[in-house]
Amino acid sequence: MRFPQDVTAAAELLRGRVRRTPVELSPALAGGSGARVWLKLENFQETGSFKLRGAFHKLLSLDEETRGRGVVAASTGNHGAGVAAAAAALGVEATIFAPETADPSKLVGVRERGAEVRQVGDDCLLAEAAAREEAAACDLTYISPYNDPDVVAGQGTLGWELDEQLEDLDAVFIALGGGGLLGGVGNYLKSRRPGLEVVACSPENSCVMHQSLAAGELLDLPSEPTLSDGTAGGVEAGSITFELCRDCVDRSLTVTEEEIAVAMKAVITAHHICIEGAAGVAVAGFLQDTERYADKDVAIVLCGANASVEVLRRVLT
Repeated sequence: MRFPQDVTAAAELLRGRVRRTPVELSPALAGGSGARVWLKLENFQETGSFKLRGAFHKLLSLDEETRGRGVVAASTGNHGAGVAAAAAALGVEATIFAPETADPSKLVGVRERGAEVRQVGDDCLLAEAAAREEAAACDLTYISPYNDPDVVAGQGTLGWELDEQLEDLDAVFIALGGGGLLGGVGNYLKSRRPGLEVVACSPENSCVMHQSLAAGELLDLPSEPTLSDGTAGGVEAGSITFELCRDCVDRSLTVTEEEIAVAMKAVITAHHICIEGAAGVAVAGFLQDTERYADKDVAIVLCGANASVEVLRRVLT
């Protein structure tokens, strides 16, 4: 991929298709550290998640004949909702494969946007394999949640917005799952601001890419349940995002389930907005060492809002 050219082109293609989400200063999260903490409110995106960016960009990158045959995706919810919303806007049929363990509340949004949902297996990788088989058998386009340059460029437009919105920026905290968001945003911002620190944040219970970066190669590792279901699960073998993350990540850390819950509650209480577990992961990463960023400008990407009522009840009580 070419940074910043690919992301800039994606931003032009997506103009008027996705929301330009705001940034908001958070004195509450800064505490007494002296840091200026900015929240990138991607939880205000139309589908409640950054995933709409990559899905829409992929669909717009297809020629009309290919797009007209329909698309297939694999998702635990947010990517599926993004593909479904983009497909509906363009009059395209979409089928979404999800693991049987996916949060039912997230799949509601996929179905409401007109996509067919098929649940297969108990892991994201199994759902991805089934979706790819369906795409190959029916001559449909498979839209990966992360392992696709068009998807990554679309996610990177969040970084394009941040670059325009914040004059000063010393560090950015981003949740790390498959690496599409971090790879796109991190590399774009690095191309514009070489001195920026990109901090990758993963849930301790499911941190495959984090451990892969430490090992220097993609690993096949098990995952435990986590509040951050949006980043949970394995990473597809040969994914382009491994190199993208390796090229831009300055620091990679993990957070516990308790830290995620505390971070979610802190944002909900201070800003009166809803965030999901993956967004809480990025906040928790910053809260681990706030003094490190004294007198610095820090952005935390609140990547989504789609937490179930049950999860919110657990976090708030």
